[in-house]
Amino acid sequence: MSSALKQIFLMIRVNLGSLPRRLAISLSMVLSVALVVAVLAGFLAMARGFEATLQGAGSSGIAVILGGGTNQETGSDVPAETIRSLTAMTGDIGVARNAAGGLAPVGGLALSREIVVPVDVIRASDGADQTLSLRGMDPAGPGLRDRAALSQGRLFSPGAREIVVGARIADEFSGFAIGDRVRLGAVDWTVVGHFTSGGSAFESEIWADLEAVQSAFDRQGQVQSLRVRLSGAADYAGTLAALREHLSVLPGVPLAAVSEADLYAAQSERTSSLIRLFGWPLALLMAVGATAGALNTMMSSVSDRTVEVATLRLIGFGRLPAFAATWVEAVALSVAGAALGILASWLAFSGWQASTMGANNTKMAFQLDVTADVALTAGLLGLAIGIIGGALPALAATRLPLTSALRARG
Repeated sequence: MSSALKQIFLMIRVNLGSLPRRLAISLSMVLSVALVVAVLAGFLAMARGFEATLQGAGSSGIAVILGGGTNQETGSDVPAETIRSLTAMTGDIGVARNAAGGLAPVGGLALSREIVVPVDVIRASDGADQTLSLRGMDPAGPGLRDRAALSQGRLFSPGAREIVVGARIADEFSGFAIGDRVRLGAVDWTVVGHFTSGGSAFESEIWADLEAVQSAFDRQGQVQSLRVRLSGAADYAGTLAALREHLSVLPGVPLAAVSEADLYAAQSERTSSLIRLFGWPLALLMAVGATAGALNTMMSSVSDRTVEVATLRLIGFGRLPAFAATWVEAVALSVAGAALGILASWLAFSGWQASTMGANNTKMAFQLDVTADVALTAGLLGLAIGIIGGALPALAATRLPLTSALRARG
């Protein structure tokens, strides 16, 4: 066994030492693997960034109440009578109560009535129309976003046509500085503040007073969702179940209560799955071509080293060292390509800003994220190219006709 290992290591040295003679074709294999890995990593980074943006918006301590049998705010409707019945309930119904010092009435339910209206805004960089989310909410609404915080200015005043703008919108669109007036719909709104939310989906929204939005867009009385803070921090799941039980006895349209974390996780899963659905077939198709290129590269390598392999075989080296050395060369080149592809994807994609349509058919910005698991997944595909593409040439190296190979090069 010791002798076989020595033979393997010696043949690996011979193979890798002869790489400069085949530099051009070896580099072509490295670059083809790098391209496959970079493309796959880009798609996976897009899916991962989208997931992080949406899941970062969700909190297990917040519930969203939807009406009309839908699991999205679009298409949901919560009638005023139902809201009055809910707020009139006494005892512990699973919703926290307002404490002193906030904008909402002390002792009332920690609740915000909300509506989302799509508004068109022209992006200054290219003049393209973008559809953004204008969210009308009660004064308690901003406080029901656990990670949201004002970065500049102040919150909107009740009843006023004032807006607070998410950080991603403020960065990407001109005309949203503090004090600017922006036309949304048929009326002008004054920008009074900017807010951040840890990079979550909320930063792609514009917030305003509920009644001002209802009035400006002729949606008087319409409420699409209720955001509530759950009581009983020790057991949010049990509290949510209790809230659902209380909602089931209310008259009118059926109401569904879903954890904010689950709501955004479900939304992220749909879109990220679609991104992966496009990314994986493209990467695999490219991987087939890269595998064919690896096979061609390694067959050329075996042909170039025919005399060396034949000589070593004639002086006593076995088939296994010839096989292992050729396979290791293919794997080494694919590993180099995978490393190059991961580095290129990290430099090109990590932190890159992108956008897509969110759950309310409005623009949602997110940041691509080349994480360790993204790099590992893409790198394993690159490694597989070398393992598969190098197997047949490695087998061919063990079956060289030794005497004819030496005569051909003699």
